[in-house]
Amino acid sequence: MSLEIRTIGDDDLRGWCVAALTGFLNAPTLTDEDLAFRRKDRDPARTWGAYDGGRCVATLRSFAQELTVVGGAPVTADAVSTVTVSPTHRRRGLLTRMMANDLRAAKERGDAVSTLIAAEYPIYGRYGFGPATHTAGWLIDTRRTGLDPRHAVPEGGGRIDFATAEEVRAFGPALHDRFRARTPGAVSRSEQWWLRNTGAVRLSHDPKLDPHHAVYRSPSGEIEGLASYVYEAAFTAGRPDATVRVLRLTATSPAAERALWQFLCSIDWVQRVDTGRRAPDDLLPHFLGDPRAAAIQEIADDLWLRPLDVPRLLEARTYPVAGTLVLQVEDRAGLAGGRFLLEAGPEGATCTPTTRSAGLTLDVGELGALYLGDVPATRLAALGRIDEERPGALTTADTLLHTARRPWCPDMF
Repeated sequence: MSLEIRTIGDDDLRGWCVAALTGFLNAPTLTDEDLAFRRKDRDPARTWGAYDGGRCVATLRSFAQELTVVGGAPVTADAVSTVTVSPTHRRRGLLTRMMANDLRAAKERGDAVSTLIAAEYPIYGRYGFGPATHTAGWLIDTRRTGLDPRHAVPEGGGRIDFATAEEVRAFGPALHDRFRARTPGAVSRSEQWWLRNTGAVRLSHDPKLDPHHAVYRSPSGEIEGLASYVYEAAFTAGRPDATVRVLRLTATSPAAERALWQFLCSIDWVQRVDTGRRAPDDLLPHFLGDPRAAAIQEIADDLWLRPLDVPRLLEARTYPVAGTLVLQVEDRAGLAGGRFLLEAGPEGATCTPTTRSAGLTLDVGELGALYLGDVPATRLAALGRIDEERPGALTTADTLLHTARRPWCPDMF
């Protein structure tokens, strides 16, 4: 029997969700409440399944997203998620066919880029994605921070208060929008995201978390930071030995960021703070009296980008100096390839097709890796992933594209 790739109808949703749950190693059970939420959270026209007879054996969905680029502008993105292939149907090209359909539809819609979080590194380069941001995690030994718990009150007149989940749903979206406008690599959050991540909706396979929420208010009373966290309480040899596990910490100012970390490190009974996913160049260790109190636990690739409209992408971001670069972009899928002239400067940029000789030749996925400024072009060239066709083109690319602070995407999707 042939395998069929198609978008789903309403009658297909339960079987599609069960296949996705199985692919993510969850129990293959779905309550009516789960199904009702998924129905609101899925666009059938962007939800793909592979079917063997009547059974769904592979899944992929996408949704509308905004990605913040260097300089703070948002671009429209096709966010790819819930990618699974049943272990009974691997190596049959099912993901390749679903991905091709979704990327072609995104290109036709006019999306500038496709995004995803890669669970496994080797898979997505073949579809034109490149790792554009990285994430890091620290474990803080609160006894070594050099912080005095008596001085946990924020300096300069700010304050920290607790907030309820209902309050977070009220002010959180605006705070996140201010945060993502200043953070290249950050993405938009849907209403469904806020419902699930504040406990208003809890699907049957969601972790049973009831987080605490701490808010930083500036001296003027504006909310500039939010930390959501849970405790892992324990006693060792009769002594408190608790860990704070940070789910998210969002701040729109260094003062808010510093105050929230110092607050978390000063809670009674807490011996460790697990920071969760942070930017790889996060300021966190240097907010502590002893930066070595924060021991690195993880560094990993995070958000992957797949350019779909090279001129739009390169014109959307900002550049620190004036420069000209000709890129020969190779795209085996035929969606975004070509030779492009980038003329950029602090006042803006233009990017147009050209017949000029190329300065650099690179795969579309390598352009995705370069785009947010996380990795220098010279590094990719040293790895054999970019070819310099004109002497000096790599230096020009690094000067134009590489950024002083690293991009960061705090969200999984």
